[in-house]
Amino acid sequence: MSESVACVLIVDDRVLLIQRRDIPVWTLPGGGIDVGEMPEGAVVRETEEETGLRVGIVRKVAEYTPINRLARVTHLFEVCILSGELATSSETRAIQFFPLEALPYHLPPPYADWINDALSYTPGVIKKKLTTLTYKRLLLTLLKHPILVLRFLLTRLGLHFNTFS
Repeated sequence: MSESVACVLIVDDRVLLIQRRDIPVWTLPGGGIDVGEMPEGAVVRETEEETGLRVGIVRKVAEYTPINRLARVTHLFEVCILSGELATSSETRAIQFFPLEALPYHLPPPYADWINDALSYTPGVIKKKLTTLTYKRLLLTLLKHPILVLRFLLTRLGLHFNTFS
């Protein structure tokens, strides 16, 4: 199973989130690590591809291990802006800074937990299991948001539907 990266970028008590095109939900910027690529390089690349911002790594916050096939090992980094302007891409429908106390209502798991992990500084890298991404939770979400879950499952199979609306 391949690994992925995500980043937390906080400016003035606001966190940067992207709205994906393939599954139109708000998430932290990030994505898959290419073959031969280090997580540090992947998070810088993915963030620039999805947001238009060139970032620097402040620290590695955590490494999350999946408990099932719904997720993959994910490296979470805290980053800072080096240069660039916010710009959507073929992967992002929208980009927005949200106040930490007013995150989007339907922020999927585990992003709120990851933001909290980044905010609660602890020495060293946090190592946790991804316990919020369960089959039961997927089933409950399927009942509430069937189209989103279907699109998520298709992306797990490698089928991405990016819409440019």
